[in-house]
Amino acid sequence: MPVQIPFDTSYARLPERFFARMAPQAVSAPRLVKLNLPLCETIGLDPAALASPEGVEILAGNRIAEGSPFIAEAYAGHQFGHFNPQLGDGRAILLGEVVGRDGQRRDLQLKGSGRTPFSRGGDGRAAIGPVLREYIISEAMFALGIPTTRSLAAVLTGDQVFRETALPGAVLTRVAASHIRIGTFQFFAARGDAEAVRLLADHAIARHYPEAAAAASPYRAFLEGVIARQARLVAQWMLVGFIHGVMNTDNTTISGETIDYGPCAFMDHYDPSTVFSSIDHAGRYAYGNQPRILQWNLARLAEALLPLLAEDEQKAVDLAQESLTGFVTQFQSAWLDGMRRKLGLATPQDDDAALIAALLGAMQEAGADFTQTFRLLCEAAADPAADADLAALFATTGGYAPWAAQWRARLASEAPSPAERATAMRAVNPAFIPRNHMVEAALAAATEREDFSPFEELLTVLAHPFEDQPHHARYAAPPEPEQRVLQTFCGT
Repeated sequence: MPVQIPFDTSYARLPERFFARMAPQAVSAPRLVKLNLPLCETIGLDPAALASPEGVEILAGNRIAEGSPFIAEAYAGHQFGHFNPQLGDGRAILLGEVVGRDGQRRDLQLKGSGRTPFSRGGDGRAAIGPVLREYIISEAMFALGIPTTRSLAAVLTGDQVFRETALPGAVLTRVAASHIRIGTFQFFAARGDAEAVRLLADHAIARHYPEAAAAASPYRAFLEGVIARQARLVAQWMLVGFIHGVMNTDNTTISGETIDYGPCAFMDHYDPSTVFSSIDHAGRYAYGNQPRILQWNLARLAEALLPLLAEDEQKAVDLAQESLTGFVTQFQSAWLDGMRRKLGLATPQDDDAALIAALLGAMQEAGADFTQTFRLLCEAAADPAADADLAALFATTGGYAPWAAQWRARLASEAPSPAERATAMRAVNPAFIPRNHMVEAALAAATEREDFSPFEELLTVLAHPFEDQPHHARYAAPPEPEQRVLQTFCGT
């Protein structure tokens, strides 16, 4: 069956110094593991064609689709605070861009497709575990309503990759609004290539922030647009207990999408200092540090854009600093509004922040599960008899009852009925997240036995995170002590 992908790749029309042109490296025996049928529909691709032998060859990197530019993008980045002037797509190739049925332009990228000029000694490959992990987490984030790159397909290569041991190789096809990162701007700024910074900014404005083009100061409007989107994004992470794990500037998108699901994880018991990433020894990217780190990353974008903000350097710095000051207010507003919805608070009041802080403090002291606490609050909003289940989470401290008295007094001052309030709360407090122990179990089954049924079942559950699914109750339960995942790892 012929595979027709209507590529219209604007990034490949930028100057050659923005990327390296090269085809992916062929694999020995590609086999389709998963194809995202709803995403195929959204972006206007024929799933039957993609699942055909020719389609799988394209998804594995063995066949070049007509019109595909096959480029590896250049970028730099601060990694754990240290600047690396050249990173780039070390194991990824841009298949091209397509405009979906919804009118949105998206990148199609192969991840794990072999060495590129940016590989820095790596093999350019990926193992099946990290590929399926990104598939699971990115699709879960999509179902939670959080801006994210998505996964179109996972393909086994028939080859092994070698990390601590030999592992089955795989290729992920990733879909993104674009792969332009803060680090992409840093790549050119570090080289003093002001023309490239301007070309990149113009491209990003046209693609992601067309309204900025009409502003009095388009590049400042662009900067403020990125600040606003990223502030909302990280607030959304915080509201579901998500920890990215490696918030380097090369992992911070201009589009405002979550990208690069390496050592990411969802928090079980609430603790702002929670770190899962095995390489984050100092806790730089701990859960509670994410807003501060994002602001730091955005300051690096502002630095790269300084020549575009004003001819006078000091004036450019002043404008950038003024724009950056808006981040704190925007993040706090998005987070506070989200927490109000999670607690069923219909109208803002001055003491809301204190009420929220009191709950989080009690949760931390008791080691209460983040997701379970908020889901049970939905039931308690409808029926005070459900308080018993919540009190059990705080049994070691008895911290729930004093807080609940304040919460109920607050709810009594508002109009929504208990049933209406509970319904609204269930729409923002997920019952199901990608529990780390469930994710690891699915990946182990796939890696060790080529058993993809746990992976498939987990995807099915996570596609409906806000619905009660009694027959899948075990996916909602926090881990037992012996099931806890304490470390997650990068896939490189």
